[in-house]
Amino acid sequence: MPAKKGAHGPMPLPPAPKLRKILGPSFIILGLGLGSGEVILWPYLASNFGLGMAWAIVLGITMQFFINMEVSRYALIHGESIFVGFAKRWKRLPVWFILSTFFGFGWPGIGLAGATLFAGALGLDNVHAVAIIMFLGIGFFLSIGRVLYKSVERLQMIVIGFGVPFILLLALYLSRSADVVTLAQGLVGQGQGFWFLPAGVPLATFLAALAYSGAGGNLNLAQSCYVRDKGYGMGRYADRITSVITGGGGAEKISLRGSTFAVTEENLKRWKKWWKVTNLEHFLVFWLLGLITMLLLSLLAYVTTFGSAGNAQGIHFILLEASAIAGRTLPVFGMLFLLATGIMLLATQLTVLDSTSRIMTENALLLTRKRTARVSLVYYGILWTQILFGIAVFSLGFDQPRELIVLGACVNAFTMFVYTGLLYMFNNRVLARPLRPSLWRNGVLLASFLFLGFFCGVTVGSYLV
Repeated sequence: MPAKKGAHGPMPLPPAPKLRKILGPSFIILGLGLGSGEVILWPYLASNFGLGMAWAIVLGITMQFFINMEVSRYALIHGESIFVGFAKRWKRLPVWFILSTFFGFGWPGIGLAGATLFAGALGLDNVHAVAIIMFLGIGFFLSIGRVLYKSVERLQMIVIGFGVPFILLLALYLSRSADVVTLAQGLVGQGQGFWFLPAGVPLATFLAALAYSGAGGNLNLAQSCYVRDKGYGMGRYADRITSVITGGGGAEKISLRGSTFAVTEENLKRWKKWWKVTNLEHFLVFWLLGLITMLLLSLLAYVTTFGSAGNAQGIHFILLEASAIAGRTLPVFGMLFLLATGIMLLATQLTVLDSTSRIMTENALLLTRKRTARVSLVYYGILWTQILFGIAVFSLGFDQPRELIVLGACVNAFTMFVYTGLLYMFNNRVLARPLRPSLWRNGVLLASFLFLGFFCGVTVGSYLV
């Protein structure tokens, strides 16, 4: 797309701000992973097989860091989501993103897991009723915030700001030096009687945990939506999604299409600063904080439940973990652990519903090829449709959230394989040469594509044999 012109010619790339003023989108993407890989899947594997697979946590979140930054690259340069860019080149691709997003995240396993932990903490028996109340609460929260992005960003900052330090203190208090050594050995692939992968590990669960070492699936692509809505780079000139209730969003037509800047010496200097500060923000918040959180939650699961009976039964191991924490500290800490992890799961389910609604909204509107549309109205229609679908799933009696999460994650691992390849081709063909990925970043993206394809193939093959 050529640079959009203002009254005095093409609009320039705005100057990059300081790091402290750019924090935000990475908290949302990190929050998308808290309820799946961090809280459930990696701790589940640690409680059943030990810490020997900790290496895969590092690998998974590192792959997603580079994928997310390549997604951000396009949004920074064009002020629009990667979905808009993809649709310009592959006009029917939005159909794939709509279907894969729904089948990957439509199953409400994360919300049901959060309801299970809330019910356990409060001594409630009807988990499905708690889940329904949670879903309705999520819908109202997302519907009343005047500017959608700000509501989601603030929520995730609060949840991560309180939840992660609490988990850190628990893990440090309950672990011994020998446990930390075991974790360090797992980072290089050494487990208790195995290297890299233990015998009997469910490949689907391992692939799911790998995919959810961060946001996972199409949710990584939503990073471009949040970069735009935060006003990073050329997103400064983009329109925002506002509430149909408090923001007048239902009647307002906005454009999903952005604009790029002219490749001049001044703009290239500004681009280098933008690229440096956004990489640093994503590294500190998403990669470093996310990695620490996953490793600590896995360590906590290991020191409290490894070798205990009942670990293999769904999400029961987290309840067992809370009981062990209560026994080794005070009963109130067991309840607080369930509440903390339950709140993380609730916040994750909220952000998943927001992100998937954004993705499906944009791609549905891209199929119409209209320049402007009532985006907010379509967004909230899709959001409430997903909420009602989740309530219907609860009502049918599904009671094993881990199975729903693993099912969705296997779909998401395949979608990651697909769009990583698309992203590699896209950024190297569409972007101006001075703005394209470096050789080594291309190498990381290509290696991620091959790795994901290999494990997807192995997992499917394990079910066919």
